[in-house]
Amino acid sequence: MWSYLPAFLGACLLVAASPGPSTVLIIRNSLRGRRAGLLTVLGNESGVFLWGVFAALGLTALLEASEVAYDVMRVVGAVVLVAFGIQALRAARRADDASLADAAGPADPSAGGWREYRAGLLLNLANPKAGIFAMAFLPQFVPAGAPHLTTMLALAAVWAVFETGYYATYVWGVGRLRRVLSRPGVRRRLEQVSGGVLIALGVRLAIES
Repeated sequence: MWSYLPAFLGACLLVAASPGPSTVLIIRNSLRGRRAGLLTVLGNESGVFLWGVFAALGLTALLEASEVAYDVMRVVGAVVLVAFGIQALRAARRADDASLADAAGPADPSAGGWREYRAGLLLNLANPKAGIFAMAFLPQFVPAGAPHLTTMLALAAVWAVFETGYYATYVWGVGRLRRVLSRPGVRRRLEQVSGGVLIALGVRLAIES
């Protein structure tokens, strides 16, 4: 397995660098603070690991084999994306005099960050493409003769940890620019762009075959 690791990490880098709804959500929540951004990353990567577990157990094959199951997940994922997009657009309307945390919706201290973690997890698990991709991606790096289940689980864990480190650099970068990005006009525009992107991705997911 160790001989496959450099190629696997290189592939993980290419996957992480491809922009998607999770990237948009991580950047948006990072504007509320590094803690919110990191918790969103952890939620997203928990979803990545769970898809890896499902792929190792053969459960994601159901999405590929059953058109009905895939369509249900696709519609649910589209609804989730559009809901996050609408939330961002509503935040943009409130971004004039409010702080960034207020604009995005004040976090409940008693929730212990559950809101951001849950958002990252939900957005990832609501995307059936992630499940199909995990099923196609991970087996390519299982060495011949290696135990399939344990190797797939190990690869899923490495994938999630690698992406956690990668997206943490996004959180750090947004934190460094937060003074500029927190200006009301800039903040409003970022919320509008992120909301529009999420809605567009949701609509595309809903109408594609």
